[in-house]
Amino acid sequence: MQYQDPSISEDIAGTVDVVTEVRREAALLKTGALQNAIFSSANFSSIATDEKGVIQLFNVGAERMLGYLATEVVDKITPADISDPQELIARAQALSLELATPITPGFEALVFKASRGIEDIYELTYIRKDGSRFPAVVSVTALRDDRDGIIGYLLIGTDNTARKQAEEELLKAGALQNAIFNSANFSSIATDEKGVIQVFNVGAERMLGYTAVEVMDKITPADISDPQEVIARAKALSIELATPITPGFEALVFKASRGIEDIYELTYIRKDGSRFPAVVSVTALRDDPGAIIGYLLIGTDNTARKQIEAERKQLDQRLRDQQFYTRSLIESNIDALMTTDPSGIITDVNKQMEALTGCTRDELIGAPFKDYFTDPERAEEGIMRVLIGSKVTDYELTARARDGKETVVSYNATTFHDRGRKLQGVFAAARDVTERKRFEQTLQETKAAAEKANLAKSDFLSSMSHELRSPLNAILGFAQLINSDSPPPTPTQTASIDQILRAGWYLLELINEILDLAQIESGRLSLSLEPTSLSEVILECQAMIEPQGLKRGIKMSFPTKIPYIVDADRTRLKQLMINLLSNAIKYNRPNGTVVVDCALFGMEERTPARVRVSVRDTGAGLPPELLTQLFQSFNRLGRESTAEEGTGIGLVMSKRLVELMGGSIGVESTVGVGSVFWFELNASTGASLKGERVEFAAIAQAHVQQGAPLRTLLYVEDNPANLKLVEQLIARRPDMRLLSARDGNLGIELARTKQPDVILMDINLPGISGIEALKILREHPATARIPVVALSANAMPRDIEKGLLAGFFRYLTKPIKVNEFMNTLDVALEFAAQEVVQTE
Repeated sequence: MQYQDPSISEDIAGTVDVVTEVRREAALLKTGALQNAIFSSANFSSIATDEKGVIQLFNVGAERMLGYLATEVVDKITPADISDPQELIARAQALSLELATPITPGFEALVFKASRGIEDIYELTYIRKDGSRFPAVVSVTALRDDRDGIIGYLLIGTDNTARKQAEEELLKAGALQNAIFNSANFSSIATDEKGVIQVFNVGAERMLGYTAVEVMDKITPADISDPQEVIARAKALSIELATPITPGFEALVFKASRGIEDIYELTYIRKDGSRFPAVVSVTALRDDPGAIIGYLLIGTDNTARKQIEAERKQLDQRLRDQQFYTRSLIESNIDALMTTDPSGIITDVNKQMEALTGCTRDELIGAPFKDYFTDPERAEEGIMRVLIGSKVTDYELTARARDGKETVVSYNATTFHDRGRKLQGVFAAARDVTERKRFEQTLQETKAAAEKANLAKSDFLSSMSHELRSPLNAILGFAQLINSDSPPPTPTQTASIDQILRAGWYLLELINEILDLAQIESGRLSLSLEPTSLSEVILECQAMIEPQGLKRGIKMSFPTKIPYIVDADRTRLKQLMINLLSNAIKYNRPNGTVVVDCALFGMEERTPARVRVSVRDTGAGLPPELLTQLFQSFNRLGRESTAEEGTGIGLVMSKRLVELMGGSIGVESTVGVGSVFWFELNASTGASLKGERVEFAAIAQAHVQQGAPLRTLLYVEDNPANLKLVEQLIARRPDMRLLSARDGNLGIELARTKQPDVILMDINLPGISGIEALKILREHPATARIPVVALSANAMPRDIEKGLLAGFFRYLTKPIKVNEFMNTLDVALEFAAQEVVQTE
């Protein structure tokens, strides 16, 4: 679109007052040549509006870029109508915040800064007539009259898709000249026909570092261009146009001088010697007859685009490197890898997949995944599972190679998507698990054999425990009776009885240790960890162990205040303490000392607090080479020939128990000084201790009241010695009478007819077992509420647990401990009395 109104040139001459250095510029503008150059350029869109934003001028560059004819937009729409509406809203919001004034989305948002005298350039998405979009860089300038009143706006845009920027200016009433030549966003350089610079605008000054005075009438644009590039351009154009072109200014404007619109990339050299890439648009300036009177070079700094291109090249190289790296990973993987599309058609494989199937990569790609397995339906189901659940793991299939070889594989697969999260297919990895399956089968058979052996060992230990405890029950029970008989035994007899009791209890202790170790090693020993008062446990152990120390002249020291609570199994913690204290006494020197101490540590952040309990003795001590063997089973460290008794498993038991309670155990020893055995347990975070033991202890201390009603105990036992022992124990309680039965059926019959207050039941009975008898008693209304206490030589933890689960009120083990036995009877009788009251 051309605009050649002669009156405009006259207005320019009358309104523009340019500095003396640019007089020739004014002469050029008067001729109208510059007007034609700008408005005839197809490289820039020049849109001029009135003060309300309605388009008045729409040049050929705008027509080319936006697809509209000038007649379709002039006096009809504003530039906002061809701009992205969402970007207009965002720009209005941003400017409102920046300038602290409300700005309406629309044309006002496009020109607000320019209306305030602020030179403005921004990026915007233009919408073409066909609906397509392209990014543009838009420079906006307010057009003003002689009185500085706004008469419209000039929007110069470049298609930013290829980062081509240039200037197009519109002459309107003399205002366009100021808009172009005062813009700092584009370098505008006008020359005469010989190339000598006549106009050098503020944009050129900013980009190149020269003032207009330093270049006008002195140099050509070739003098500020890279000389090697100018030479190269001259050679290239000479070949392209088949005519010799001289390196220099001619090479920069040759095409434009032939009427060819020209735009190219060139490196400009600033005054300080630094360089920057520029995009230059060149147009020949002509007078009315069409003769060339000069040239217009409009340039933009291309540094940003060059950086983007460099980054893109670098990214492309990285992508190629990544593809090579990925392919290398795929090929070096020990698994057979492949990808399929969503329908299960193979799209890629690695060498291992070729080896697995006996087919080449070309043969596999495009073939259905399922065709290479013995069970195609299961293979296809695997693909479907991945598509439904995004992944599968350890999905076993049997691959069949071309030669018939079958391989069991474990598949792990997942879906993969493109950047838009659109499903592309399935990525799968198959690992040969033939050897693993064989190993698992062997392992399973070994495990079954081990479990069978372990069960046989447990059954043997249970049987041994029962067979040993039964005679021990009679030995210890009658020894306790004789010791408390009336008249009392003689001193000689008392000493003998003490020996019997000591040997019997020691034998029982050995049996328990062996059984406990067997339970731990088989993984069947269960602990009940709960907040436990360390003070209570040590106090109880002190009461039990001090008499042993006194007999040997050992001075024992215990802490008086222990404010610590630990997470532990109370029973096993006592067992651990007794074991360490017994060893400290047993292996101490005569008249030595044993010191027990407690300390809390590990209070740092994120570290659970722990309590350390130490037992220090003044024994002979151990050398370092023996300390490493200390916690090994059945190792007495050379003390086998000494008079001290022991199996060598006590410390092993202690170590296993501490570890089961989440703690650790250790020892420090010095030969000739003594040893310190210590263990650590986690300090409890629980707020309180369970109070059941206190209540139980209170009940267990109940004494026979004078004049108390006669109560009946039914004892079901087939062992005469055990029956005789209980008879003599009950004979010492005037508040009780004893009934007895030799088997379970007779016991059930007596329970129904005599209605005893408490039933004492053996487990291993002729005919039906004690557990079966208990079940029958519970099912009959006449005996359902009678408390039944088990008294058995089956003392394995699983035996006790089984009995309590069956419904026994309490489960006592043989040999009988008289105090424990009596206390249990008291509790059972109290329970029976409460049941009677509730029934009434």
